[in-house]
Amino acid sequence: METTRTALVVGGTSGIGLATARRLAAAGATVHVASRDPAKVAAVADAAPELVAHRVDGNDRAAVTELAGSLTPIDALVLTISSSAGLGPLADLDLAELRKGFDEKLIAMLTVLQAALPHLAERASITLVGAVSARAAMPGTAGIGAVNAAVESLVRPLAVELAPRRINAVSPGLVDTPWWDVLPEQARTDYFAAAEKGLPVRHVSSADEIAEAVALLATNPSITGTVLQVDGGARLVQL
Repeated sequence: METTRTALVVGGTSGIGLATARRLAAAGATVHVASRDPAKVAAVADAAPELVAHRVDGNDRAAVTELAGSLTPIDALVLTISSSAGLGPLADLDLAELRKGFDEKLIAMLTVLQAALPHLAERASITLVGAVSARAAMPGTAGIGAVNAAVESLVRPLAVELAPRRINAVSPGLVDTPWWDVLPEQARTDYFAAAEKGLPVRHVSSADEIAEAVALLATNPSITGTVLQVDGGARLVQL
């Protein structure tokens, strides 16, 4: 495991991003987290004083450039930007919402990558977070699956293009994070209980379980061009 001196986790104020930031900080890095949500930024500032929180929208190139420039050189860049836009069966899929999903996740990640690139250390790591919908056969996920497939497709060409910097991705499955807050609490509990019975590992992942994999990719100097599937076997079954 290499020494990470400065890390920036964009989307790092909740869920997988926050769990990853805490792991990197525990390993000795100075960790900055960024989010467009002011309430989440304030919450991190209060609850996780070991992290440095910033209010930055990933699609605001000027703001990302300013933040990244203030942190030069960045040893580990982690992008856990997420979006729930683009869910639903094809016949009813709102294509404007799907475009929003691409903007909120794929375009935001590309914006951050372009803005941060001049400020990354020579052998920095870049770690993206996609999702199992990129390859699983789950009805109602064709749209959001396309977004995540596009994110994960960045890894292999950029591993060569940006070398010796490393780029990888983690592809999680069902994870108990605030992403699921779109569902009423009881509906979420019921869905997780039913899903656990179908998953080969028989449990829904925690954010920290996924963060462990993200931190590995961010700090292991021999891993690049890899999409690590940490989905509890979700891609293998019909949930």
